[in-house]
Amino acid sequence: MSHVLDKFKFCPVCGSPNFEINNIKSKKCKNCGFSYYLNPSSATVAFILNEKDELLVVRRKNEPAKGTLDLPGGFVDMDETGEEGVAREVKEETGLDAIEVNYQFSIPNLYLYSGFMVHTLDMFYIVRVKDLSHIEAMDDAAAYYWIPLKDIQIEKFAFESIKKGLLRFLKTQNIQ
Repeated sequence: MSHVLDKFKFCPVCGSPNFEINNIKSKKCKNCGFSYYLNPSSATVAFILNEKDELLVVRRKNEPAKGTLDLPGGFVDMDETGEEGVAREVKEETGLDAIEVNYQFSIPNLYLYSGFMVHTLDMFYIVRVKDLSHIEAMDDAAAYYWIPLKDIQIEKFAFESIKKGLLRFLKTQNIQ
């Protein structure tokens, strides 16, 4: 099995090819001493319910896991809080405006992007939105659906973190 930083062949500071494994999550340059630690990227996931206790679900437009079910969310940008990131992602993917964002829990995940396995820390939020009547699938979402909580089929969702998060969320809602 290759090291998590195997694609990083040269020191980003001095360009040396002597950029070698230091431990499971880092590499160190033997020439200049620079160490690089790979930490997880922050990502967000939104639980959005309507007045009928149906969960907003999207179908993924792009790889990885194109065509599978997912929840609105995505990567947090630099200089953005998790709450700001989830609100922005909800807006980008559904057009909905978040008015209340409440952190629930986090789950680590692996996300294949451009041939590179990205470690993420997926932060799950319950998000209340201003107006559910102006929703559309946009950006990374090919379609959206309202699914009753009792009808959620975990196995149809992308990514282990989403599946685990849904199971945890459904338990708090006394489903499953």
